[in-house]
Amino acid sequence: MNISHQEVTVFLLSISVLLFLARFLGEMFNKIKQPSIIGEIFAGILLGPTLLGNIFPEIHAYLFPKTGAVPIAMEGITTLAVVMLLIVSGLEVNLSLIVRQTKTAFFTSTFGMVIPFILGFVPCYYFPHFFGIAPDSERVLLFALFMGTALSISALPVIARTLMDMNLLKSEMGMIIIASAIVNDLFGWVIFSFILGMMGGKKDGIGFEQQLMWIFGFLVFMFLILRKVIDKALPFIQKTFSYPGSILNFIFILGFLAAALTEYVGIHAIFGAFIAGVIIGDSSHLREKTREIIHQFVTNIFAPLFFISIGLKVDFVANFDLPVVLIVLVLAFAGKVIGAGLGARLGGMNLMESLAIGFGMNSRGAMEIILGLLALQAGLIQESVFVALVIMALLTSMLSAPAMGYFLNLSKRKSRLQDILTHKNIFILDAESSGDVLSTLAAKAAKDTGLSQEFILQELLDREKLLPTGIANGLAIPHAKLKITFPVVLLAVLKKPVDFKASDNIPASVVVLIISPGDESELYLNLLAETVTKLGDPDRVEAIAACKTTEEAAHLIKSFTA
Repeated sequence: MNISHQEVTVFLLSISVLLFLARFLGEMFNKIKQPSIIGEIFAGILLGPTLLGNIFPEIHAYLFPKTGAVPIAMEGITTLAVVMLLIVSGLEVNLSLIVRQTKTAFFTSTFGMVIPFILGFVPCYYFPHFFGIAPDSERVLLFALFMGTALSISALPVIARTLMDMNLLKSEMGMIIIASAIVNDLFGWVIFSFILGMMGGKKDGIGFEQQLMWIFGFLVFMFLILRKVIDKALPFIQKTFSYPGSILNFIFILGFLAAALTEYVGIHAIFGAFIAGVIIGDSSHLREKTREIIHQFVTNIFAPLFFISIGLKVDFVANFDLPVVLIVLVLAFAGKVIGAGLGARLGGMNLMESLAIGFGMNSRGAMEIILGLLALQAGLIQESVFVALVIMALLTSMLSAPAMGYFLNLSKRKSRLQDILTHKNIFILDAESSGDVLSTLAAKAAKDTGLSQEFILQELLDREKLLPTGIANGLAIPHAKLKITFPVVLLAVLKKPVDFKASDNIPASVVVLIISPGDESELYLNLLAETVTKLGDPDRVEAIAACKTTEEAAHLIKSFTA
């Protein structure tokens, strides 16, 4: 088929309009701290049958004809765009990150996939008619497998961008979320590619059993052989040939070849592109400047064309089904937040941090939409389900950062001295020795922690033998790291000073007991430092020691720690 002069004109004009509006709305959403892909998708909805097609059908039909060479060319561009986007996503994967965060990332990714998968699979398998699938259809199982997979996958590019915006990418929590999202993506794409392969039955004479063998051989070759070859080849290419043209060609040639191979065997091209990006990005010889060039090139030119094309596919108003949208939203939020949050909790994070991780992993964005679009094109899902998936992807991406920030702020509040040390944790004591003080405080700490008084007291006494906790200026800070989930801080105002063997030989008039979770060293050190800084001044110690009631002491301490 030859493309006519008129069709070339329309094609170039439509590409220009798409890029302009995608960029404009992408920038507008960036201004309000939202991922640019949300603006790009909204741009597609504005230009698609939802708005432009209903208000100005003639203009819409001219710019985006449904027959002829233009839609074929547009489909080729968007296919190329999604393959390049998956190459870029693979480049962002850091395999060593998974190893460093093995325990927490394992629990987070495992529960963050299994629970959403179950919540997506079960209702879709037993109630397929609710989603527009006939109960006796042979595709019920595939549809249920798809929905389970779609709800279990996170969006690595959107998550990474969100963490960067929140300055959390290099934090412990950021590494856990990224590592877990990497595992989610790897397994999710494998499962989804197999589903697409199962739908096709045989492709170019290749059956499902052969697909399994092909994909296993592909992964073994890519990770065990080609990864090492690439690691050796990259410095040679960058040193011998022109930069950056040669290395950019090498990356995209390898990515396209891998995509072509997986497409040939019936496992979608996106999987091969993603794996190629992973093994290239894993090399320490790949320059950061190269990553940035590819990232800018793809995310500013090709990716917007893909995301804006989503809105051109479906009329979001005509295919909006409120019950389907609501059930997809409930399943998506419940599955990922509960699943990933529970995994993070079992991995050692506190409750607030676990919820923050759950919402961080809940961001779907690009990956969810790519899955939905491929399933729609394959005839696996109805347009109403696709619309629900896109809305879910948009909402989870938009709410991810605000929800994470909210729970992280709650977590920080529980780690500040002024929030932990309330009037209920302040006591006036009449004790004869440091042992008496510690015994009394241990009894009160036992009620808060659920541990036995004897165990806490023994830990404190062992610490005193190892290194006395008298600080100076009449302040003592006995402390311990125990197996608890939240910190406990108690303050005792002593009627008679007691010797805690401080370096200045001044007996303690104020004793602050700190017990923190054993796996949170940073919190432990922060509480110690904050106590010394805010309560260690001799005038402040003297003022606290002069208090006759706990209410008076609490009011004074609050003014010191605010």
